[in-house]
Amino acid sequence: MNPFGRIVLCGAMVSPEGTLDSVSNLTLAIGKRLSLQGFVVTDHLDRGPAFNAEFSGWSREGTIKYTETVIDGLERAPQAFVELLAGKYMGKVVVRI
Repeated sequence: MNPFGRIVLCGAMVSPEGTLDSVSNLTLAIGKRLSLQGFVVTDHLDRGPAFNAEFSGWSREGTIKYTETVIDGLERAPQAFVELLAGKYMGKVVVRI
């Protein structure tokens, strides 16, 4: 990050031990005078319809690319969840029934 940079924080993962993952070195953020701003999606529900319309267009055009992992079978869902928390997958994980 550049000095005086801004970091957007959205969401958190809970580790298998039940603790939240966290920033490991806030000293760097202090030294660079960074701004960290958290938000949750419910802060912006009024913008949902406009976002959906715009994002759908980008998705159809191929402007937005995303990674998706499909796991077949409900019986594999628990293992897929453990692997998700372990960082095995990037992007969205879907269990297909």
